[in-house]
This record gives sequence, C-alpha cells and structure tokens, in this order.
Amino acid sequence: MKYLSLKTVLFLCIITLLFSVHSFSQNHGKVKGQITTSDGAPAADVNITLKNSKYNTSTNDDGSFELNRVKANTYTLQISLTGYETSEQEINVADNEMTTISLQLKVSNKELQEVVINSRKSILSKKTTYVARMPLKNLENPQVYSLVHKELLQEQIAVEIGSALRNSPGVVPLNYPSGGFAAIFRGFTVGVNSRNGMETLSGRSSVGIANVERIEILKGPSGTLFGSSASSFGGVVNLVTKKPFETAVTEIAYTGGSFGLNRLTADINTPLTKDKNVLFRLNVAVNREKSFLDYGFNNTLEFTPSITYKASEKLTFNIDAELFNTNNTKPLYPNATATSGITNPGDVKLDYKKALVHDDADAKSSSAKAFVQGEYQINDNWKSTTLFSYVSENVDYSYQALPTWTSPTTVTMRATVFGPISSNYTNIQENINGAFATGFLKHKLLTGVNYRYYSDTFSTVTTPVAPFRTIDVTTNFVPVRKKEIDDVLGNPTIRAGREEFTFSAYVSDVISIADRFSAMLSLRVDNFDRKESGTTPAYNQTSLSPKLGLVYQIVKDQVSVFGNYLNGFQNLAPVNQPDGGQLILDPLYANQFEAGIKAEVFNKKLSTTISYYNITNDNAVMRYADLTYEQGGKQVSKGFDFELIANPIPGLDIIAGYAYNDNKIVKSTTFEGNKAADAPENVVNFWASYKFQNKIKGLGLGFGANYVDETYMSTANTFYIPSYTILNATVFYERPNWRIGIKLNNLTNEKYWSTWGAPQAPTNFLANLTFKF
Repeated sequence: MKYLSLKTVLFLCIITLLFSVHSFSQNHGKVKGQITTSDGAPAADVNITLKNSKYNTSTNDDGSFELNRVKANTYTLQISLTGYETSEQEINVADNEMTTISLQLKVSNKELQEVVINSRKSILSKKTTYVARMPLKNLENPQVYSLVHKELLQEQIAVEIGSALRNSPGVVPLNYPSGGFAAIFRGFTVGVNSRNGMETLSGRSSVGIANVERIEILKGPSGTLFGSSASSFGGVVNLVTKKPFETAVTEIAYTGGSFGLNRLTADINTPLTKDKNVLFRLNVAVNREKSFLDYGFNNTLEFTPSITYKASEKLTFNIDAELFNTNNTKPLYPNATATSGITNPGDVKLDYKKALVHDDADAKSSSAKAFVQGEYQINDNWKSTTLFSYVSENVDYSYQALPTWTSPTTVTMRATVFGPISSNYTNIQENINGAFATGFLKHKLLTGVNYRYYSDTFSTVTTPVAPFRTIDVTTNFVPVRKKEIDDVLGNPTIRAGREEFTFSAYVSDVISIADRFSAMLSLRVDNFDRKESGTTPAYNQTSLSPKLGLVYQIVKDQVSVFGNYLNGFQNLAPVNQPDGGQLILDPLYANQFEAGIKAEVFNKKLSTTISYYNITNDNAVMRYADLTYEQGGKQVSKGFDFELIANPIPGLDIIAGYAYNDNKIVKSTTFEGNKAADAPENVVNFWASYKFQNKIKGLGLGFGANYVDETYMSTANTFYIPSYTILNATVFYERPNWRIGIKLNNLTNEKYWSTWGAPQAPTNFLANLTFKF
C-alpha cells in the first residue's frame, strides 16, 4: 500500500485511545500524599514511584500527589529528584482504601526550583507560565494549547522546526519562498514571532532549534496578551529557550544523513562563581546540507549564549543573545496560466528531483537578537518582571525565481532579487503578577504595559515583466544561473523606510468563584502609530482586544469543561499589486468562540483535549491567483481539535491528534463560498515510542504518521496542493552519558509538496550520536 488513508490513520488513533484507557482500568487502592522541602515549602514536580511496579507520578504545584487504582500489596514508595538523595518509605495498600503519607525532602525550595527547571520533562507536561503570562494549570486555562518538549525533538532527531511542529494537532509547516518560516493551523498562517513571551521574528531568516527547550502552540486569536505583532488569528507559536542551571554539564552531538547532511551541536552549561550566583550556558549549531534536488543547499550557523545572575534572593537577571546566519537556496513560488491545464504540482512533467535554478542563485541573511529579563519577587504573592528585547533581521541578498507554467512541459522564468533589507524591533515590557482575595473570591492578576518600536529598509530588483527564458522540461536543459538573472535585472526599487510605534496596556484576572469554577477576564488597549513613508500615508489607530473564559472542573484536578471568547487584531501594511499600485489595508479583527473539555487522568498518565471553535473575520483580505489582493470579504474558520498524550505503561509514550477545519469565504465579490487559501481541512498527527525497561533497558523504538489534506494556494481555488501521508520510524539506544539514534523519514517514498508548491524530500535517513559529560 502506497500510503495510509485518512480513515486508517484515524482508526489507529482511536485504537490507541482505547488501548490507553484499557491499560488504566484494573487497579483498586489509592495512595495520596504531600511532599515539602526542607524549609517547609510545597515541593512541585518531584518524582513519586512505587518500586518494582508500573505506578509513578509527580507532585503538583502544591506538593500533593495521588496514585489511583493501585493493586493491594506492600510497596516501597520512592521519592526522587535528580542530583539529590532519594527517600524511600514502605507502605501498605489495601483494596478500596486510601493510604496517606507526608514526607520532607532534604532540599531547600531554592534548590528545588533549579532542579525542576533543568530536569527531564515528561512529554505529558503542560506546565508553562508563558501561555497565560501567569502560573495557571492546563485544567484552569480556558485556552487550548500544546507543548513540544526537547526530549521529543531528540527522540525524533529533529534538525529543523518544521518536523517538530507536526507533533501539535492541526499544525502544518510552511517555508516561504522569501526564506522565512511559519505554521498553518485553524485556517490561518502563524509566524514564529514569540520567544519566551517576547516578540521575535522569522520573516526572512528562518528559525533554528538548537537552543529550544520547548515549543508552545497557542490555539485561537491571542491579541489580548501577545498583541498583533506576535500573534495571528490562528494563534501564537512561542519558543522557550534553554536556561542556565547550577550543574556543569556539556553535551556534544553530531547528526549526519541523506543529501550530505552534516550537523554539529554543542550545549555547554557551567556556573561562573563558586556560590553559583552567576550561571552561563552556550548552545552552538553548525548545519551543512544539500537538497535532494540536483541543485540546492542549506547552510546555517546558530550561536546562543545566555547568563543568569542571582543578584539576591528576590532579584534575578537573565540575559541571552542569538545569532543566526543562513546561506541557502530558496524554494520557488510556482504559478500556472489558465490555459496550461495544470491544477496541481503533480500535473507538471518536470523530474521530481530536477531543479530549475542553479546553486549560485542563492540567498544570504542573518539575524541578531538580544533579550534581558529582570525578575523581582516583591513578596510571597506579588512579582515584577521587566523585559527588554532587540531583534534585527538582515537580508544581504535573496534570489527568488518565479516560474509560470504555460503547459505541463513548458515553463517561463522571471526573478526578483531582494536586498539589502533590514528589519529592527525594540520592545520594553513590564508585568506585575499577584494573588489576592476579595471576600470569597480568589484572584490571580496580571497587569502589563509594552512599548514597541519598529523600523526597516527595503530594496528589490526585478526582471522585466516579459520572461527572460522559456524552458522545455522534457529536454536536457541548463538550470537558470545567477549571471543570467543579473544580466536582465531592471532598476532597483528602494522603498522608503518605515517607522512604527506601538504602546499597549493589558490586564488579566483569573477569578476563582468556587472551588472548581473560575472565570478569566482580560482586556488590552493598543495604540498603533505608523509614520508617513514615501507614498504611504501615516496611520494611527487605537484598538481594544477583550478575552473572556470560563472553566468548571467536573473532577477536581482531573477533568474540566471550558469556554472562551478570544479576540485578535492585525494592523496591516499596504500591499503591492501586480500593476505597481498599492492597496492600503484597514486593520483586521477576528473573534473566536470555543468550547471543549480537558482531562488529565490516571495519575496524569493520560492527557487529552477536545474542542470546537468558530473564528469570524468580517474584513478579510483575499489573495488571488494573479497575486492581486482585495479587502472587504467575510471569512469564517470553524472546526474542532483533538489531542491525546498518554503513557499507558512504563516506557510507552503516545502522541496523537486530529484537527478538522472548514475555512470559507462567505462574503466576496468574486469568490463567495470558496475555500480560503492555505487551509487544509483534515490534519492528523501520530507518534508512539517504546523504551525497554528491563534486560535491554536503554533501547527504544518509535513510529509516526502525518496526514495533511489538500489545500488551495489561493482563494480562486484553481490550483491546489495534493493531500499526503508521510510515515517515519526511529530506533535508538541511550545511556546516561551517551546516545545513538537512527531515523528514517518518508518510509513510503511519498511524492508531496509544501503548502506553497515546493517538492519535499523522498525517503531519507538521519543518524545521531550524542555525548554528555
């Protein structure tokens, strides 16, 4: 069979869910307890295990834990924390009875926090302070989100962010011909524009993952907390970076593979002072690889140092930087004339592994980013966080070919050379978090302000409207070279630099009305001021963005139902039309209504979320097949998300998701009733791995599948990207100080194309060797 059908993949996901539930269904007793630190504080994220059994869990934020459906027996309960003395206690468990214990770790609260930050995280964990910008549990949060941890990236030997994001329900990676990277989910394109909660950029320089601790994907319009620059109507992608910790550890890894891949990474962590009040960490990655096409390459260098300075018990500074240099060839943006008879990339007769453009028509870009965070613990209930970020992205030059297919065998070539281009962002942010009570109501409060300054320069050179070459792909043609493009370039177009100033203030209050019932009330005011730039007039607007949510825990700390109203907005720059004119766009607003259920059950060994949403945009912008834009339509994106994460037995981890999205233009002068561009209807993700626990402990196996439905490249619905299924598998062996892994991608050698029509790699392999000392 060439590929798995959507029904088959869904069937496998359902069987997996049933198997997971069945695996949890036999036990009888309960163990409940409370763990504290040596100074009396609750001990969160401490490992709890009944030795020589399958029962294990970790403590909650308040230090509590539960083990349910435990078979009657005498056990040794083990409490462990990486790098510290393990505690054990013998307990007896009886049918239909609860065993209660209380233990104290020989660790202070300060030491515990350092260990928790840097210890191995379970793939089931949904603990984060960035999604709500406050310490809010998944079951307390009315917004849907998913996390992809670095342990999963290591298991899958992920060397680029696209494959990593496929682990989140409904998420499809998108590599722009411009060189940037984005993701598609809930029917909208979402840039990777948030880093540790602050604005970053992925417009033209792509994204490295060597310094990524986890990836957070927030679903739904998120303008209230993240503003218009970091979020889209689909949601937010937030990268959480690796932080320094108190233990000296170095990790060196090499990954080699198909198409000349050679990748070397280093992760070096060390205290700089004896009292461990100054900590340093450095992540470096050098990547060299060829394309599976006969021409094409991708070379990158990532350098990310970071320092943590503990000025006092209450005041901590985190300073980090990121340098990312890229030299590569860009994917092409294909187009087809109405008379060509071509409806999708599979119709063209070009050899799947043949390139239209040579290596020397490449691109070179760099990004430099600096971040500073100061965190001050005012008292037990109040905390101040001050943040500063500077992001600069620069394109030296970028050759981008524009092929237009006039028949399945004939293509005409035009090209644009972008650069030099610079984009610069400065952000200053202040957040105050607090907890207090008013009568019987308990509050978790966030108040914040943000100042943003943006400036840029932009230059392009385009070949004449008439193509400079026509290629018959059935012949032994010579690919387009840099000199051929340079010889026909016109005069450069230098756009006047832009300046934007944005001031924002926001507040979010999570009110616990009863023990299991809470409400989130949030509001943002955003003043956007764009200065006059060339022929583009100045623009000033003040926007309000509300966010409301309700959560009721049907079973406390296990099952909750939720509903939300989320708002997003975008201040849009003018767009250039093919005739040389500009379309001045009004700001966009989108509103989402969503309801669903979240569960973390069976001692947190199974986590699931299912929800239905409706996102409406009353002033949509549509891109047509001839690359013209129009504003004034109405777009409705609705569907549901399902996520399952499970650890039914020790060593077995399962991640599965299914997303259905119906994104249509419901009001348009031309395309009413058409599907929106870049919006696949059905997306499935599945990954399962097993690590042997006994005689061959350390050996592991993994298997995954991803299905993406067909999608249209424009609202005209005349050119589509076919659906595809890709299957991947891995085998690995890991010990405390080293790890070796082999991964096979695209097992069935599926021919498939990215959302914007670029052919993707056939069957390929990766081999990784990692040393830790």
